[in-house]
Amino acid sequence: MNTAVPIRSPCPPGACICGREQLLEAPEKGDLRILRLTRMEENRLLERLENLASLADLERMQQRLYEQLGIRMDIAPGPNEVRSMRGIRIEIAELPGLCRKTRQSIPAAIRRGLEKRPEIAFALLNTHDLLRDA
Repeated sequence: MNTAVPIRSPCPPGACICGREQLLEAPEKGDLRILRLTRMEENRLLERLENLASLADLERMQQRLYEQLGIRMDIAPGPNEVRSMRGIRIEIAELPGLCRKTRQSIPAAIRRGLEKRPEIAFALLNTHDLLRDA
């Protein structure tokens, strides 16, 4: 018995430019793993990102996002002075099928997690040698 993997439901017409339909029509041109991120799974992911335990946990989540969904994410201090969590640069690489709303909500969830646990942000800054003299 074969059960199909649930895929993300389409966004309302005109609301998103994710390219979901083009990806489904020509799967050889893209990575279909991103379509496994249903709205329910997205909510679980965002909750998990908001409740990070450590920098190692954040790095593990980055690795799992890439392995399971193909989402490449870069988290580093911004080019200017970091005075708040908004100074930390969180970039998600372009990926056909990744909803615009999801592309915005993942960094927001990570920032909320860093605000809850500032020691993770300090460890992130320290890995980039920004706190070596502190």
